Amino acid sequence: MIYIYIIIALAFSALFSGFEIAFLSSDKLRLQIDRNRGGINGKILDFFYSRPNNFVTTLLVGNNIALVIYGLFIAKLLEPWLQSVLHNDMLVLLVQSLISTVIILITGEYIPKASFKKNANGAIRLFAPFIFLLYIILFPVTLFFSLLSSFILFIMGQKRISTDITPTLSTVDLEHYLSQNMPEESNSNVLGTEVKIMQNVIEFPSLQIRDCMIPRNEIIAVELATPRAELEQLFTSTGLSKIIVYQETIDQIIGYIHSNETFKKDTWQKHIVPAIYVPESMLAAKLMRQLMQKKRSIAIVIDELGGTAGLVTLEDVVEEIFGDIEDEHDTNKYVAKQLDEETYILSGRMEIDDINEQFNLSIPESDDYQTIAGFILNHYPNIPQKGETLIINQYKFEILRSSSTKIELVKMKVLEI
Repeated sequence: MIYIYIIIALAFSALFSGFEIAFLSSDKLRLQIDRNRGGINGKILDFFYSRPNNFVTTLLVGNNIALVIYGLFIAKLLEPWLQSVLHNDMLVLLVQSLISTVIILITGEYIPKASFKKNANGAIRLFAPFIFLLYIILFPVTLFFSLLSSFILFIMGQKRISTDITPTLSTVDLEHYLSQNMPEESNSNVLGTEVKIMQNVIEFPSLQIRDCMIPRNEIIAVELATPRAELEQLFTSTGLSKIIVYQETIDQIIGYIHSNETFKKDTWQKHIVPAIYVPESMLAAKLMRQLMQKKRSIAIVIDELGGTAGLVTLEDVVEEIFGDIEDEHDTNKYVAKQLDEETYILSGRMEIDDINEQFNLSIPESDDYQTIAGFILNHYPNIPQKGETLIINQYKFEILRSSSTKIELVKMKVLEI
């Protein structure tokens, strides 16, 4: 009979320990959704999360009661046997404590906590009704200890901390929910786009300008002394609505000019919009606010030495949330085409995280590079010529188009390992 009592005590200890870790490590947003669905489980979960401190205290009280009962019965079981073998009361106590501690740590702590944490939300939904029943049974004991602790704190001159806490959901909870619960639903184009936008919104506060800027070598610009006819021809050939204007070198950008200003009779230089200069490390969200406040659409990105690193437009920043925005002035289209199961045609400026997501690949990502061209140059410091073949890890690259300053187009083949 004593074995049954020990097993029951261990089972309750495991349940209280496991449910505690599940309660603390659960996906709060998923539970909030379950609560809003109603039903018995929804009402119980709402009850638990409306008074988290009291609930956790009840779990601890229940666990301690189970441990006390376990300690009493394990002592009755082990003491006679140990005394007949060791003949020393102190040694008997030491060995008895060691055996009982090992048993409770494995069966009452480690195993249940690891199991419940692995599927915290499922465990909460499964055991919620039973735990609620135990909560009601143990509530008088919990209330007694709560009042006792409040009285002691009052005597010591300290205020009692309120247990009425309204649970809040953070962006971390939302991101965890999206990554864990949406993949199977994201096959729908519409839902997949909405999920992607939500993920972009979560990541946007930490996005830096360097992650969305147009690099220096892709800037289309004119010198301040350029004749009007040449400027008009550049607007026509590029299809751009605004062109950067510099004085002497691209490191001395003074602003940009709108295409409609070239139709005015006076000199076009009078209509240059002064440039806004920002560092590469500025957050995109801060730049967006700045551009909107100053009613500008372009900012010049400056590197740490004061030179021009690139430029960023308001459209570029918005696209980081909503994806590509098509308009009549978009001319820089990147190629990302799959020829067969192992072969791809890619623009050098294609970002690796976009390639991995689009084609379900696992090209290594790093802070040292962002694009496929950067990945190649990280391993081969010299810019390869057209027709050259390079092998990096399990990827074979053939350079289809390059210049003296950049890799423009590559064919990539995934090799079998």
